[in-house]
Amino acid sequence: MRRLLSRAARAVLGRRRLIAMIGVPTVLLAVNAPPAFAWISEVRHEAWLHSAEYTAANGRWDVVELPADVRINAIHAAMLPTGKVLLVAGSGNDQKQFDAGTFRTLVYDPATGDATEIDTPSDLFCGGHTFLPDGKLLVAGGTQRYEVLDGFVTRAAGAMRIRNENPDRELHLDAGTVFRDPDGRDYTLTSPAHVMAATKTGEGDGTVVTASETIGFVESTEEGAAGVTDRPAQYAIPSLDPADAANVYGMGDKMTLDKQDFQGIADSYEFDPFAEKYVRVGDMTQKRWYPTLTGLPDGQVLAISGLDGTGQILPGQNEVYDPATKRWTDRPDLFRYFPTYPAIFQTRQEGRLFYSGSNAGYGPADAGRVPGFWNLADNSFAPVPGLREPELMETSGSSWAGPVQDQRMVVVGGGGVGESPVSSARIDTIDLRAPAPAFTPGPDLRTPTRYPSVVQLPTDDLLITGGSADYRGKGASDILQANLYHPGTNTLSAVADPLVGRDYHAEALLLPNGQVLTAGGNSLFKNVDNTKPAPFEQRLEIYTPPYLFHGPQPVIATAPEEAGLGTTMTVTSPDAARVTQARLIRPSAVTHATDVDQRSVRLDIARDPDGSLGLAVPAEPTLVPPGWYMLFLVDDAGVPSVASWVHLR
Repeated sequence: MRRLLSRAARAVLGRRRLIAMIGVPTVLLAVNAPPAFAWISEVRHEAWLHSAEYTAANGRWDVVELPADVRINAIHAAMLPTGKVLLVAGSGNDQKQFDAGTFRTLVYDPATGDATEIDTPSDLFCGGHTFLPDGKLLVAGGTQRYEVLDGFVTRAAGAMRIRNENPDRELHLDAGTVFRDPDGRDYTLTSPAHVMAATKTGEGDGTVVTASETIGFVESTEEGAAGVTDRPAQYAIPSLDPADAANVYGMGDKMTLDKQDFQGIADSYEFDPFAEKYVRVGDMTQKRWYPTLTGLPDGQVLAISGLDGTGQILPGQNEVYDPATKRWTDRPDLFRYFPTYPAIFQTRQEGRLFYSGSNAGYGPADAGRVPGFWNLADNSFAPVPGLREPELMETSGSSWAGPVQDQRMVVVGGGGVGESPVSSARIDTIDLRAPAPAFTPGPDLRTPTRYPSVVQLPTDDLLITGGSADYRGKGASDILQANLYHPGTNTLSAVADPLVGRDYHAEALLLPNGQVLTAGGNSLFKNVDNTKPAPFEQRLEIYTPPYLFHGPQPVIATAPEEAGLGTTMTVTSPDAARVTQARLIRPSAVTHATDVDQRSVRLDIARDPDGSLGLAVPAEPTLVPPGWYMLFLVDDAGVPSVASWVHLR
């Protein structure tokens, strides 16, 4: 645990050094005039960026450099109800860390600068996450195996469907289990597999046994083309005893030297923010890498999409987690395909989800890319029209625009499928309440942008920051720009530029004091010519929006720690007379420009005779899913309070 030196403190030290330089003889200044005047110009520019006039209009960015022993490759970020930030790396997109079994998680306290590393039991790199009603963060999926690119695959490999025809016995197969094809070629299982007992229905002559099946990944015991085959075949498992061997076998379609994609895991955990530890819960029914976890109004969670344990995108197997039982249930009635990390939100109507079209890639360009409404009651999907540049929705950002009661969404930026260099400046909005919802144009970004971070603020504005113009920042294309999108007027205004580039594997989230934290960034290269590999960006950066330079923050003197949906919360504040609005903001759980958790809830205000404020909480769990929220009061100058945490049940 370490205390950090703030950038403001470093700025003060810098000013002290400047004062000390004033006494340097003028002859020295003359000799070094060009660099000296350049330095003075830079100092003046820095002073302007920190001036009251500039910050009141544009805000300010401050870099936070963590001590070396707690710097991590932040792939995932979540705002915990303790006021701390969870930063999850897992193996951090680092093959060496994966091979060493080094998986990392950090809890960072923005109020004190303290940072504590947390034991991380599995490689949660590129899993999914969402908050549960009790404030725990459900984390599911991650990495079983790293990708192997074309030209680097040395052993033929492929998916193996492992079947069991015995209704009385399930079987566990260890990694290394050999599968033998009819020609005597051997292939080994790369990860453990468990195959359930077959199912049996009927009796006597009417008995029907249906084999169970799980999927594993195998690779040839021989290097090179010796193991290559494109012939579907049944594979024996020589290590099994005769009874098991008669019922358990493999079915393989082909074994190739083609590129091998990342593979997912089924591991699931609840991260306890109060004990600051991971607690293992039931495994998913499918292994997943790049899944989305969307919370439902009853507190259950829907897991959608992802790459499976063989690196293939799941064709539509979705499943539901019940926090009461800590178990996942396969939902064949909700079989529907989406690209990985699809941005899927719970709407005001129960059983009706909205897919904005934003996603993180993987999967064909012509499948699952159209935005629309997903009806969970009958598994139907109703596309919505109007989206500009629909072919440029990979790595785009999506968010509620304004309070969730307005049911307006915004999509921001994005790029072409795969490693396309093409990106979009598009901001489009949609009113989900309209009789025939359709996207309509908003203002364009100043620069076409992949991987934008979109953060809801207590004032209803959205901060849009970071990203890159090209795939993973190629060509030194990181975008050092930030904007505020104003939903009420559908306009965009430029604000202070960030100092640190953020592209792939970057995150941003709202802090309880009204600031915004950004982390991560995983450019492929650090130079324009794309010849020098870039290190992972481990610095943090904090944005202080203009509203925090418009006067003192209103103070919440008392607020309930718990409240029920459909009730009125009584809040006291010495600044109650100037409070004009109140918002509940659900904390972020963000990765890969995807954050389906954050939402802002408008609270109607009643002013009691004693000066207290009565804040009406909506009754619908579709609008306000039970859980922890940040309660903000906003005054007549547009300045938000420091949030008070409220647990809504």
